[in-house]
Amino acid sequence: MYSDLKYLSTPLPEDILKLKYFGDFDRLISVIDKKLENPSLPIAMRNRLEYEKLITPLWIRAYPHDQEKALQMLRECFGDFSEAELEQLRDDDAVEWAYINGKVHYKNNFLGNLIKTRPQYEARVLDENRLTYKRENAKLLNSIMERMKNEGKLICRFHIRSTMTIDALPGREGQKVYAHLPLPIEYAQVKNFNILSVSHPDAVIAPSDYPQRTICFHDVPDRPFTIEYTYETHMHYVNPDPDKVIDQQPTFYTEEYAPHILFTPYLKALAKEIIGDETNPLLKARKIYDFITTKMIYCYMRPYFTMPNVPEYGASCMKGDCGVQALLFITLCRIAGIPARWQAGLEVSPLDVGSHDWAQFYVAPYGWLFADPSFGGAAWRMGHMDRWNFYFGNLDPFRMPANSEYQHDFYVPYKNHRYDPYDNQDGEAEYEDASVPGPAWHSHHEALKIEY
Repeated sequence: MYSDLKYLSTPLPEDILKLKYFGDFDRLISVIDKKLENPSLPIAMRNRLEYEKLITPLWIRAYPHDQEKALQMLRECFGDFSEAELEQLRDDDAVEWAYINGKVHYKNNFLGNLIKTRPQYEARVLDENRLTYKRENAKLLNSIMERMKNEGKLICRFHIRSTMTIDALPGREGQKVYAHLPLPIEYAQVKNFNILSVSHPDAVIAPSDYPQRTICFHDVPDRPFTIEYTYETHMHYVNPDPDKVIDQQPTFYTEEYAPHILFTPYLKALAKEIIGDETNPLLKARKIYDFITTKMIYCYMRPYFTMPNVPEYGASCMKGDCGVQALLFITLCRIAGIPARWQAGLEVSPLDVGSHDWAQFYVAPYGWLFADPSFGGAAWRMGHMDRWNFYFGNLDPFRMPANSEYQHDFYVPYKNHRYDPYDNQDGEAEYEDASVPGPAWHSHHEALKIEY
């Protein structure tokens, strides 16, 4: 399956694109099925069209709000808000939208994204409770950054409970499922992982350093699948000096990996424009980080499976969420000959637990360093320059890294198509013959205790 994902790089025929971007999805599927009946259809195109049939329902679900509903939400949040103002936001590419059946629909979380990234709209919010997390999180991260700088090292201890429940579906009564939940990989900053309890003792736990580490339950889903565990993150503060960078640098993690980490003509031209004549790898990486954090706008994204090339999307649209920004950073670094790799999982702080993606890059003699462009970009937008600089080379300790590789299979192989074939933060579930539909399974991660 993972070798087949490279076919997402195959361009869709123009007639399919016309139907897709107008949102005529019934006709789109009908035309695809007719093309698939052609025995002479090239293998690459056949695979690409089959994937498009899987992508279509994800695309539709990502944009649930029509124009009337979007205006209602905006007026409830900001008070006076005209339809002309919404149209201007569309023209400015400040709200995520798509055509569904020929009519404009907006992404499920477009309003939160507007508040998060546009100060002029944050100032108009009527309910101050909408802003509490953003402000409290900035205070927390600033204080943690100062502690790391002053103490040089910070250890954070976590007690986590992860749970997956699966709804009973007609015709599936008594059938077993494979339920995969993410676990921390014991590498990099993670130490002292310990399992406290498991709801189903025969569950299979991936090896400690498996690139997308999971626990896999296989049973009838008549009760929740649950695991409790503890682990630590050990974070060392680094202030890398370009003058100490040595001439001999490694070449691992500098290759392409279709369909997303590709050295396309546009990305190569962009890397050259960003880096210029710079030859020091630390300074080259810093130029890439600065470009992404100061020139791109943070934007909540539809599922990555709906995007043929995630980094190129970010670089062409000049927007993207944490994963888009991290993948763009990784790809531009690799184009520049700087080793870079994926790290992702959960942000686990005293304020919230949620999915998050970031990156690592390698510069000798420092070894693997961290880069979190989306957290760095948030700091830059808020005018917190110290924290902006901190997230180039460093990372806060509030992380649970479950993924060290992008686009990797599970230890217990997934037989069907995953909801997210690239990453794993919430988990996945499948029957023997089909994936459990996305709306029918629910995962939840709780931080029962955090000490730092």
